[in-house]
Amino acid sequence: MSMGDVIDRGERGRVTLQVIAEKLDVSTATVSLALRDSPVVAEATKSRVQALARELGYIYNRSAASLRTARTNMIAVGFHDITNPYFAEMLVAVEETAAEAGRTILLGTYGESLERQERVLGTLKEYRPDGMILCPAGGATAESLAHLTAARIPVVQISREIEGVGLDFVGSDDVQGAHLAIAHLVELGHTRIAMIGGMEDTSTGWCRHRGYREAIEKHGLRFDPDLVYMDYGTRQTGLAGIQKVLALPDPPTAAFCFNDLTAFGALLGLRRCGREAGLDFSIVGCDDVQEAAQWYPALTTVRNNHAEMGRRAAELLIERIERPDLPPRRVLIRPELIVRASTVAA
Repeated sequence: MSMGDVIDRGERGRVTLQVIAEKLDVSTATVSLALRDSPVVAEATKSRVQALARELGYIYNRSAASLRTARTNMIAVGFHDITNPYFAEMLVAVEETAAEAGRTILLGTYGESLERQERVLGTLKEYRPDGMILCPAGGATAESLAHLTAARIPVVQISREIEGVGLDFVGSDDVQGAHLAIAHLVELGHTRIAMIGGMEDTSTGWCRHRGYREAIEKHGLRFDPDLVYMDYGTRQTGLAGIQKVLALPDPPTAAFCFNDLTAFGALLGLRRCGREAGLDFSIVGCDDVQEAAQWYPALTTVRNNHAEMGRRAAELLIERIERPDLPPRRVLIRPELIVRASTVAA
């Protein structure tokens, strides 16, 4: 019997594999296998062991067991934000995929703070996860993740990418997504199209801004920097950004928003200015969170298939854990335009 099989119950004493084995007149090895639902133990015996373990309050000591197996069966997830439904819905897909593979999730969040990110990732690392899925904070560099790679922890980047770190990545083709949004607005006759939200210190911000400018010029329109309002993708950014561009001497008639949260803020900002998307202005978001279809008007947006992104990232990480010598992989998921009621002909 190892110390990993012992759980301290205070005044009620300790419940161990040996205690269960003696009560049922079986070996401790049989008890251990039965508690792990091993197929080598007869179902009747397995049921007796598991029932008694529940009755006695036995708790499997996963931390001590991991010392014997060199695996914790835990996956750490580091996101800069889970108040954004985009990442919350992505996290659900990561967790479900990990659970199917017998893995448990440890979650840490750090906003857009590099200092908090370093602290949170350091704490997650102390729990000895088998691997990590990360969406880096704005401004993160290869140096920000060096302590993870030095510890030989398998890492998959999701949504946001730090180039040159030699790590797996799963994300959307953000340049293509911006092209889809601008093409839709141009087809509706808009020639003054703003872009609201997005920072160039993240790969998503840089790529969507690049796609916006490329598409504007591709369709023969003049790029006007006054129509660009940059900030992180929040409702506050959308609210402030739309009001600022509408106050221009030659205001836009449409806006492409960095993400759906920004678009929701822009919808509210339009109303403060006496305008309404889908009637006298057009707004396109990006992400297609569940809330997008529930807004009034329902939001036209670029669907990034973030649930698939979460699933693929978890699958890649699990494979990376089993086969650490695989070359780095980069998976880009193709976006699609979802047309709803927030866009209208110019």
